Amino acid sequence: MKYDLIIRGGTLVREDRVGRGDIAIAGGRIAEIADEISAASAPKTIDAAGLHVFPGLIDPHVHFNEPGRTEWEGIATGSAALAAGGGTLFFDMPLNSSPPVLDGPSFDVKLDAMRARSLTDFALWGGLTPDNLDNLEELAERGAIGFKAFMSNSGIDEFPRADDYTLYEGMLEAQRLNLPVAVHAENEELTAIPARIWQERKWTRWVDYLATRPIRAEVDAIQRACLLARETGCRLHIVHVSSAAGVRAVAAARADGADVTCETCPHYFVLAAADIATLGAAAKCAPPLRSEEDRQALLGELRAGSIDFIASDHSPSPPSMKQGDDFFRIWGGIAGVQSTLPAALSVDPPLSAQQVARYTAAGAAGRFRAAGKGALAVGNDADLALVDPEGEFQLVREMLLDRHKLSPYVGRTFRGVVRRTMVRGQTVCLDGRIVSPEPVGQLVKPA
Repeated sequence: MKYDLIIRGGTLVREDRVGRGDIAIAGGRIAEIADEISAASAPKTIDAAGLHVFPGLIDPHVHFNEPGRTEWEGIATGSAALAAGGGTLFFDMPLNSSPPVLDGPSFDVKLDAMRARSLTDFALWGGLTPDNLDNLEELAERGAIGFKAFMSNSGIDEFPRADDYTLYEGMLEAQRLNLPVAVHAENEELTAIPARIWQERKWTRWVDYLATRPIRAEVDAIQRACLLARETGCRLHIVHVSSAAGVRAVAAARADGADVTCETCPHYFVLAAADIATLGAAAKCAPPLRSEEDRQALLGELRAGSIDFIASDHSPSPPSMKQGDDFFRIWGGIAGVQSTLPAALSVDPPLSAQQVARYTAAGAAGRFRAAGKGALAVGNDADLALVDPEGEFQLVREMLLDRHKLSPYVGRTFRGVVRRTMVRGQTVCLDGRIVSPEPVGQLVKPA
């Protein structure tokens, strides 16, 4: 027999077309794609009739917080939730683990933990702070996918923000190493100073918190980072852009010669600021949720193709850190790694299947040079999400596989039910249940 497995009769979401066909898998890779492949060519078949076969979701922005803060999340629970949502590859951020990934030894510790517990493939970000400019090369040598910097306070003492000098020097080194720099783009002065004043005045409601993190703080930081990227020739990526104004700032910088991309997150196009009144701390994040008008404008940019991809920015914490009367002191982070693909499939009016595949797989794979990932193509890894595109479900806590199940999406109805998730041809999750409890994840390095 030529192949290990054939997926038969699914609607294949490919980069150049969408249509019914078969996929043959051998050695964990896609070996053939055709309208019909003989069942006699493989000992096993999967009937995908009525399902869309998407490339496995790639989430380039998660915080699984292991080692050191595993009580916040954890690799096993985080990767299980990713797989339940059709995900096959994640990029773990260098914080909030302890130690953060700022040098070779801390990378090695994180890598050992990932290999021991991840149910999906993974890549690792290295950090960029004032304290580790001399360590970027050793991170690159170990396979870091890029370097992450904060332009405002990260909330983690061991991961200080990058001032302009640090960002400039770090970009020069990243350019030499041919790796991208990703930045959390909010102006420190435009956020920290008003936050201090508001708290001194005892203005600590959620509306006060939002007032201290305005869109202009995001746009200013984006413009400054793009200027440094043009000066250094560095590839720049802006994480979790929350506003159409931020997306337009990225587009303007690109037109002016900067090599820059951006992502947004489902919570910015599914939720609006007013939702915090009912959701409370589960919906606190930075940058914060925006007005309904801004949410609609961001959706317009998404439909227009102005955003490069979608990431979850899954950043959970224990319930005890999501309580209190002072909204400034509550830990900010959205737990949403399981809901990215359903959120993208539920945009109304809907995105095309090819748009969804680009936003959830191909865009990140291309930008970060994840070879063999992100598309249904012969020779690529058989990372697949089999989805019932017409199926609807209401998200309840019992469906969630992350550690604390504090998703702000609980109670919402989504379109698009993930039936099966396959990592390199192996079924990891079936109908929301993990069926491959043994870790199969491998490190993905930039090509």
